[in-house]
Amino acid sequence: MDHMSENSTGPLTHRMFQGDGEILPGRWVRLRTLVVLRWAAIFGQIAAIIVSIYVFSLQIPLGLAAVAIGLAVIANLVSLTVFPKNARLNERDATGMLLFDTLQLAFMVYLAGGLHNPFMVLIVAPVTVAATALSTRATVIVGSVAIAATTAVADFNIPLHTRGGTVVLMPDLFVFGIWVAVVTSIGFVGLYTRRISSEMRSMSEALLATQMALSREQKLTDLGGVVAAAAHELGTPLATIKLVASEMVDELGDQTELREDAALIGQQADRCRDILQSMGRAGKDDMLMKSVPLVTLVEEAAEPHVNRGKTLEVAVMSQLNDPADEPVVARRPEIIHGLRNLIQNAVDFATTTVWIEIDWTHDEIKLRIIDDGRGYSPQVIGWIGDPFIRGKKPAQDKGQRREYKGMGLGLFIAKTLLERTGAKLSFANGTEPYTGRPHPREKSGAIAQVVWPRDTDGIEYRPTQGGLGENIPFG
Repeated sequence: MDHMSENSTGPLTHRMFQGDGEILPGRWVRLRTLVVLRWAAIFGQIAAIIVSIYVFSLQIPLGLAAVAIGLAVIANLVSLTVFPKNARLNERDATGMLLFDTLQLAFMVYLAGGLHNPFMVLIVAPVTVAATALSTRATVIVGSVAIAATTAVADFNIPLHTRGGTVVLMPDLFVFGIWVAVVTSIGFVGLYTRRISSEMRSMSEALLATQMALSREQKLTDLGGVVAAAAHELGTPLATIKLVASEMVDELGDQTELREDAALIGQQADRCRDILQSMGRAGKDDMLMKSVPLVTLVEEAAEPHVNRGKTLEVAVMSQLNDPADEPVVARRPEIIHGLRNLIQNAVDFATTTVWIEIDWTHDEIKLRIIDDGRGYSPQVIGWIGDPFIRGKKPAQDKGQRREYKGMGLGLFIAKTLLERTGAKLSFANGTEPYTGRPHPREKSGAIAQVVWPRDTDGIEYRPTQGGLGENIPFG
């Protein structure tokens, strides 16, 4: 799929998703939930039998009904005995329990008139549970068994009789209508519930990946400040060690071995200083860590992708040419990571060049990331920003990028993080109509535009503290 990137969340994605993009169900279902639902079904069946016999004077095979209800009770008691109370079932065990409930309900309906019994609609319940918590395969299995059971009890059942011997029957047209209604409900409710639960689960996992990416970026930012502070604080003792080592070299004179050891101490002190300085280039956790000029922030976000074989051109397009007018923005991890994902996506699919255009007016700040690749395909451009989406490859893409399995998670993370900072994102192609062919060194590929308002909700840095006040002399 064109221009959809996983970025740095691959391990998380592959851990939670199968090869076809479907979410792995894992152990989603609590045993206690299914046990409680089964107890509710058991008491409901007992109540229905009592009402049928004593209120409507219907004859029901109580022996067989007791066997069916007893099996459900035994199944619950065994489940509570064998498994711990907080157990979560894997897909196979949960599917087995739902199949048992489906067949048990079908047998109860068989004993009480088949499709002439209005309680037949309850057979949809296990299918709904499967569609909510299990995989598509498990849902199809439970749904197929439910449809087969519904069809079976339509032809094979024990008719309901009153105490006077009257057979309770509905017209064949009504029976056929109930069968169609139940089968349609199984299919529609199963499909609808499965679709909604899959979307909710994929969104939940995508938000988790977004939070992980943001947390990682925040830790890296904090680590840079800590290292820089350590480099600053250790500068004085390292300088002292260097000075003492130099004095020892001068004083040891002819003592060659000791003189070499002292010189080695000085060299290692210099090495420690250089290492700390290189690790602390991000700067100390001061005002420079909290705010940065807009162009510098964009260059920092693009820096990991500078040497990836594509040309990155950063250009200022603003008509406000005075350098003093350049916005100073908050150096927030969401902004850096979001822009970095957008730039990575452009570099991944560019043919030769990626352009980053920076523009600002008195009302807004605007960034445009453009490449000379094939652009966004029409099948996915309307879905950009949704996680874990897949599209059909255009004919010209077949045979290319087989190793690439992007599912839109990278763009979802970028969009989510940047929107948290007040940005509005839009995506388009540089050429219309879409051709699917790259045009090297032309701004004809994908365009990602990010716009922030220049108001109190924007990204410009606004210190929460005033000046530090007048210096007070010691003494």
